[in-house]
Amino acid sequence: MQSTYFAIAFLAGLIPALFWVWFWLREDSNKPEPYFLITISFIAGMAVVPIALPLQEMALTLYSGSNVMVVWIIIEELLKYAIALTLIFWNREVDEPIDMVIYMILVALGFAALENALFIFNPLVIGDFMNSAITGSFRFLGSTLLHVLASGTVGVALALSYYRSHSFKVLAGTMGLFIAIVLHALFNFFIMDANGETILTVFLFVWMGIILLFLLFEKVKLLEQNHNLHQKLS
Repeated sequence: MQSTYFAIAFLAGLIPALFWVWFWLREDSNKPEPYFLITISFIAGMAVVPIALPLQEMALTLYSGSNVMVVWIIIEELLKYAIALTLIFWNREVDEPIDMVIYMILVALGFAALENALFIFNPLVIGDFMNSAITGSFRFLGSTLLHVLASGTVGVALALSYYRSHSFKVLAGTMGLFIAIVLHALFNFFIMDANGETILTVFLFVWMGIILLFLLFEKVKLLEQNHNLHQKLS
């Protein structure tokens, strides 16, 4: 029976994440990314979850209070970035600034899909179906978009430094990672003490962040267009 519940939870985490994959890939429809690299990025994001869990368990023995949460967030954001650097960004198909944003978002959505499945599975397996459904809905609207916002921030930092020196890229990526950790931490701290009304307020700030990310996404597109125009004129 547990395998059935996990299958349900997995699909409940996967399908909403795939919706957001479709949404963001539509924004890069002028030069679509190859399906094999999209798939690898998404699965790589999912693979971060079983890597992060034992490290987060270890953090419980070393830290206490709010420090544990901060360390957990650092582990998640650092691993998402590291796996993109290791498996994705060296590929020759990653050949324009917007790709940095797209693949960081894909990694984030893969991570969110499996993480959400685990959160949905826990109440489901003890028969708390209502709580499981509510958890899935809230994570679709909040936590999933938070992961997109955090990792997308790293992607934007890398994209805006795409045509700069290697050292500048490293600095930009580090700064993007720092901002991602801060955003993630603020969300977690506020959501912990939130009730019905304040949860919506916290979600509103996440949605506003997504709108800003979308605007930066368009700015990165213009960066590529301006670069191509400069290349033709020079």
